[in-house]
Amino acid sequence: MVTHPLLSSRTSADWALLWLRLAGSALLLRVHGLPKLLDFQHQLTLIEDPFGLGAHLTLSLAIFAEVVCPLLIVLGLLTRLATLPVLFLLLVSLVWVHPEWSLADGQFAWLLLIVFTALLIGGSGSIALGRRYSPLTILESHRP
Repeated sequence: MVTHPLLSSRTSADWALLWLRLAGSALLLRVHGLPKLLDFQHQLTLIEDPFGLGAHLTLSLAIFAEVVCPLLIVLGLLTRLATLPVLFLLLVSLVWVHPEWSLADGQFAWLLLIVFTALLIGGSGSIALGRRYSPLTILESHRP
């Protein structure tokens, strides 16, 4: 059996991290991020503002966490850093905005919290643009 060298050097952890990046980000984008982005004006009337920042700033920060960060995560660019706004937003939602939610009511948020915490711990894995363009990779490729 002939395998491509690019694929044979990947571990099951690399594939698992890729799956978590793609699946978690796609769910967050589709269910929360894109509806906010595509219907910004209407979402301004719906967004909760638990810290009194104003609806416009709160919605803009939510869109950053639910659109920009998942796109970075999908690409594997700054993955650990990009999970932080997502995790913060999920915790704010669970603790301050919806403290009345039971585990069943908040199960989607809890599952996303698990996925993005795993990515915070595990990083992007080796199947990521961030690996190719990270400063360490570039430095190592220029060694004599």
